[in-house]
Amino acid sequence: MAARTAAVIGAGFGGLALAIRLQSAGIATTLIEARDRPGGRAYRWQREGFTFDAGPTVITDPACLQELWGLSGQSIDRDVTLQPVMPFYRLNWPDGTNFDYSNDEPALQAEIERMCPGDLAGYRRFLDYSAGVYHEGYEKLGAHAFLDFASMIKAAPALAQYQAWRSVYSMVSSFVKDERLRQTLSFHTLLVGGNPMTTSSIYALIHKLEKAGGVWFAKGGTSALVDGMVALFERLGGTIRVGDPVEEIATLGDRVTGVRTKSGWSAKFDAVASNADLMHSYRDLLGGSGRGRRVARSLERKRWSPSLFVVHFGIKGTWPGIPHHMILFGPRYGGLLHDIYETGVLPADFSLYLHHPTVTDPSLAPEGCSTFYALAPVPHLGKLPIDWEQMKEAYADRILAEIERRLIPDIQARIVTRFCYTPEDFRGDLAAHLGSAFSLEPLLTQSAWFRTHNRDDAIPNLYFVGAGTHPGAGIPGVVGSAKATARLMLEDLR
Repeated sequence: MAARTAAVIGAGFGGLALAIRLQSAGIATTLIEARDRPGGRAYRWQREGFTFDAGPTVITDPACLQELWGLSGQSIDRDVTLQPVMPFYRLNWPDGTNFDYSNDEPALQAEIERMCPGDLAGYRRFLDYSAGVYHEGYEKLGAHAFLDFASMIKAAPALAQYQAWRSVYSMVSSFVKDERLRQTLSFHTLLVGGNPMTTSSIYALIHKLEKAGGVWFAKGGTSALVDGMVALFERLGGTIRVGDPVEEIATLGDRVTGVRTKSGWSAKFDAVASNADLMHSYRDLLGGSGRGRRVARSLERKRWSPSLFVVHFGIKGTWPGIPHHMILFGPRYGGLLHDIYETGVLPADFSLYLHHPTVTDPSLAPEGCSTFYALAPVPHLGKLPIDWEQMKEAYADRILAEIERRLIPDIQARIVTRFCYTPEDFRGDLAAHLGSAFSLEPLLTQSAWFRTHNRDDAIPNLYFVGAGTHPGAGIPGVVGSAKATARLMLEDLR
């Protein structure tokens, strides 16, 4: 198979994982990245001695990453140091209530007994449910390509057994009564772009995923994991081009023939896979083909996940009492989600994810300082087409004021550097349709066979990997999509 060649467009986690799998199998693989460094959404900034991860920052299922090194008999430890994060998350409500969530089961059950003692038995039943959907939805189907409706029908009995038509929040609510615990057990879908009120209950598998494998952080930041994957790929003999966006996926008849980049570089390949945004791939890169135009029109009718507003800030002082991951819930839950996912307004209140990596790895800030980011889900640009350039500093001020009120009383006086990342940046830097942060919304009607297929239905040597394909967003999701896509490509290239 050494004579076979492949191109992978986009060096996010999905593209990197696919390129590693192909190169490990002897396919001469070229990875092409538009930005000045690999990573995609897992980008990195360095300002005034502070290192900022763009995200994602929650690493789960480290075994799926180790498998990439194991393909060539290597160990992830050669390139990456993964550090455990404990607690996984601290959840905080406006009344000052804290809840530490982890896989330390005695400690977690003590937290439940403290906050909502009547729900302990229901929580245990929920864990059994989560383990079941994890087995069916992740272990059996997570790296399986759904290329025809028959494959969906085959999976239907298991999905029906676990009432996949119900939402995560609805299913959680059938087990526990306390509203705070319902939020605790349902917010995880937001980490992959899903609304807990509408996302299929199958996504409750995230709880088992975290409990089985833990929550981790890469020493040096999430981008250090990207660097490690790049080192592995290049050690295997792979080629990577950065700072040169692909402008065309060339076709002849019903076959892809190669790619052409902005610099004028072009090359022919036996197969091409895209880790780029789905709409960008079909509408722009395949815009010269009828297939590209038809699929782009279809994608316009899909529901796309929200965007994100992120304020990064480096401050003086260290904060050992603030854990690595915090969720600062607002006064509303369902109503806030409705505003973001349905009505498309920018609400006066918000819920925040606060990332504090220097409590795990102090090297990410100058001595005596701390690195943070605060993330707020916001509607995508199709629902909220505001001028973010004009709005961003005022919105960041509101977010920082909330953190000041709840956690760091003199935060404004401590700030050394700060900057924002808006939906416009997702669209500009990542060619993300509508500035969506997670590609297609993970609804049941946009999952598995209903999601973009790992191999195009009409162009047999064109493939897709990443958040827009099955199984979806998040590091385990896109790494799983790479496994499914690589299996197809290797079968086809033989």
